[in-house]
Amino acid sequence: MKNFIRLLMLLAAANLCQMAFAQSYPSRPLRVVVGSPAGGPVDIVGRIIAAKLTEVTGQQVIIDNRVGANAIIGTDYVAKSAPDGYTMILATAGSIAISPAIYPKMPYDTMRDLAPVMQVTTTPEILVAHPSLPVKSIKDLVALAHAKPGQLNFASGGNGSVPHMMLELLKSVAKIDMAHIPYSGGGPAAAAVVAGQVHGMFAGPPVLLPYIRAGRMRALGMTAPQRSPLMPELPTLAEGGYPGMNMVDWYGLLVPFATPPDIIARLRDHVVKALADPVTRDKLLAAGAAPTSSTPAQFGEQLRDDLARWAKLTQSVKIRID
Repeated sequence: MKNFIRLLMLLAAANLCQMAFAQSYPSRPLRVVVGSPAGGPVDIVGRIIAAKLTEVTGQQVIIDNRVGANAIIGTDYVAKSAPDGYTMILATAGSIAISPAIYPKMPYDTMRDLAPVMQVTTTPEILVAHPSLPVKSIKDLVALAHAKPGQLNFASGGNGSVPHMMLELLKSVAKIDMAHIPYSGGGPAAAAVVAGQVHGMFAGPPVLLPYIRAGRMRALGMTAPQRSPLMPELPTLAEGGYPGMNMVDWYGLLVPFATPPDIIARLRDHVVKALADPVTRDKLLAAGAAPTSSTPAQFGEQLRDDLARWAKLTQSVKIRID
């Protein structure tokens, strides 16, 4: 009986310590890992959020670019970090839901090694081409690809990224042959398009909009279900005759799996407050990323659905990277 009482007292003390730890969180700088280079779409969104989150928490929020293997390197770093709420990954479906379907050897398991905090934004993909390419629409591009099979080179931010998958899906549904050229992130891929080293790419608005507005890229279509207020003149790919290309990417925060639920809840509350700031929302919307909000449970369900959906899609287009 005495041992049982002692156990209860120890458990109560542990709970009190955890509650005190959660209430004081955060008490030092936070690290947001981005698995792509500076200047890419995830990096742009991350820096907008980090700036406001620094004000909300009273602690510096650092963006840590850990680049490589379609953000697998950065994601694995977070999965193996201390589960204390101070290290998190701002991820897309690429390293979280697509890579597990196409890489036979993954250093982490999404649902076992990472805990969802919340989805923070959604963003469509834009299909762009270098201005020298004689195309002005998705139909023009498909016709040119049919006329020149295998001669068009399209970039992406890496093997297994959402832009890569959109390219493979387009090749499949339009029955065209275009070469895929992977880069280390959306920023370097966009620079290659601008330089004329490749003919075009899919990518998110945060990295492409400045180039499109400057006339250095030509937008051919968007994967959103409806036209964007940012570019109302740009048709969706569904309008261009490819309804199967309707797909929106998300950016979300995840932490190491064993992070205490109280810490996850406090972190989410801070991020929700940052996203509610009108200036921050306007900056995100201007970059083409729509702020969203979800609970950890809702985001977890989204991850499970996406793992299944992308596994099915990658099998249908026969993508496997050894």
